[in-house]
Amino acid sequence: MVLLSPQTAALWPSCGYGHLQADERGHLTVTDGYLRHFFERPEIAPVEESCSAERALYARLLDNPRLAVPAPDIDAMADADARDNYRVVLAFRDAMVEAGTIEACYLGLFSSGAITLPPLFIDQMAQIIMRSILDQAQDPLQARAAELLFREQTVTLHEGNILLGDSATVDMLGSTGGLGAMGQLLTEGGIKPRSIEMDVLLAETAEMYWPRNEKFDTVLDISFSRPGLDALCRVLEAWVGHFTGAKTSIQPVQKITDEKWIWHTGLDSVSSALLNDLYEDQDVSEERMQRLLSLFRLEFADPTLMRPDVQGRPVYLGLAMTEARRLRLKPQNLLVNLPYNQSM
Repeated sequence: MVLLSPQTAALWPSCGYGHLQADERGHLTVTDGYLRHFFERPEIAPVEESCSAERALYARLLDNPRLAVPAPDIDAMADADARDNYRVVLAFRDAMVEAGTIEACYLGLFSSGAITLPPLFIDQMAQIIMRSILDQAQDPLQARAAELLFREQTVTLHEGNILLGDSATVDMLGSTGGLGAMGQLLTEGGIKPRSIEMDVLLAETAEMYWPRNEKFDTVLDISFSRPGLDALCRVLEAWVGHFTGAKTSIQPVQKITDEKWIWHTGLDSVSSALLNDLYEDQDVSEERMQRLLSLFRLEFADPTLMRPDVQGRPVYLGLAMTEARRLRLKPQNLLVNLPYNQSM
């Protein structure tokens, strides 16, 4: 048995990873313990205003998290929002139980083409899968880079550097100066609280990430040739390998000069549209091009895992920000949009 470092063992402790069990593939089997942990999340647990019917159902679900809930039990709740929430929550619970593993539930959701789950639940699955992938990780930069797969980032371009900060944290600090409710009161009173700067993870200071990993308050530099961008490449390789077993090499490139460019996949909606237009030789404005943050070249170690018509050819990936300088990476694109052989 490999013992985890104290840092890795404490990575994102509230995600519920400790309640899951790995199957023979290393995928995460849904357990009763994890379902209870899911029900205990603050988005689901009863609040002070919850009625007796909601509280009674919640207690029954904690006792038996796989309980089949008839419609009248939900209809008995006094609050319409609570009724809607429970229908969504139980549909997600049923999807996880039916799939058997978190990975199968995640992949099945995107393979079906019908996305019915709230983004919050999708992000929670991506986080816990990444927690499993990073189980033996020693590199704090990879752990920080993995946050891109389940948390939106705000982009700052500074002196040629591309800096990513967690959007929720950036927004909170921007409105409160890091002073919480007091900062909010000051802002509402017309007093601007002191500004709080987030620490940029550097190779020599990256260990600071571990004790504060669940605060999501550090900045990742993904400028070309920087360790942060390399860490993101390694995370994306591990994500593909975990789901498909395929070994890939992902490397940053500054531009696509391939005259036989055959396949590309955007890692987000902005880069997907941009790469499509470039591939089709459409005019792309300078303003749109400036939103492109990174390009990558992905190659399969075993070309036979690719579709026969593109075997041995590289796949180009893009990463881009929105007009509002937000980055929302879609890791599912690496699972459903790469040219995998149908036998996989």
